Amino acid sequence: MPLNAIELAKMFHDKNPGMTQGHRMCPGCAAPNVVRFALMTAIAKGYEPIIGIATGCLEVSTTIYPYTAWNIPYIHNAFENVAATISGVETAYRALLRKGELDKDKKYAFFAFGGDGGTYDIGLQSLSGAVERGHKFIYIVYDNEGYMNTGNQRSGATPPGSDTTTAPVGKKLAGKLQLKKNLVEIMASHENVYVATVSTSDPVDFMKKIEKALEFDGPSFIAAYSPCVRFWRVADDKAVDMSKLAIETLYWPLYEVERGVYRVTKKVSNPKPVAEYIKAQGRFKPMLSRPDAQEILDELQEYVNRRYERLLALEEATKDKPIR
Repeated sequence: MPLNAIELAKMFHDKNPGMTQGHRMCPGCAAPNVVRFALMTAIAKGYEPIIGIATGCLEVSTTIYPYTAWNIPYIHNAFENVAATISGVETAYRALLRKGELDKDKKYAFFAFGGDGGTYDIGLQSLSGAVERGHKFIYIVYDNEGYMNTGNQRSGATPPGSDTTTAPVGKKLAGKLQLKKNLVEIMASHENVYVATVSTSDPVDFMKKIEKALEFDGPSFIAAYSPCVRFWRVADDKAVDMSKLAIETLYWPLYEVERGVYRVTKKVSNPKPVAEYIKAQGRFKPMLSRPDAQEILDELQEYVNRRYERLLALEEATKDKPIR
């Protein structure tokens, strides 16, 4: 039976879901809520979460020696291999289960968390390998569109026109010129996988997709929109507003792909112009002062429109046609 907000509020009003208070993430950061939504859903559905975390903001800021913000089984290995690490944990679990050394009636959920640097770029090979091998785990990328832990360097997730330390906006170039890597589609191209996009501004949609990932017989990949208020240059109470605006402008469409079948989970009938989203963030301010700013905005608008139209077409074309 699907969860609802009232049930979760009753269950967790006086306890944490595995990540405690007192961590050192920036005020207003969306990543802690990404974690909490996922873990609350798993615990509420009767699973004991076991997590791995790639090097990044989340790992560094929640495990500053000698302290930790985690009170559930947790493992950190390196920047590039959290998917390999958690797939090894999942394999060990299956081996112990076969030997009768674990209670077969106890449910475990294996989560891997990584930022976009450790997912889109450094850890992509490890992630693809773990998914191709078919391990049952849920990989969640908290996508803040840059290497924020080390000071706002560009990543494969950084959008065009964003001002970063390694691709700054200047007189010659408008910052990063390339479009954001479409990692969701890369992961959806694997066989027998559940893939989805989520946002903390729509917790019901978020938790439904975590439920589906928990029940899916195979690997799952969840891309969570996660504003970095520090380097997006927005107020620390604006993460949810930015998340809503990203959906309303088609910048971050909410959809899922289950074994090749597409479904847009939140239709946007009258989208706002993407310029409204861009102009709300200080990281785009240097680009907006350039003489070619309108040209850049027009190109991004055309891209998000076409991508959304393609998603709707794929939803219709793949309806009731799973790959297997």
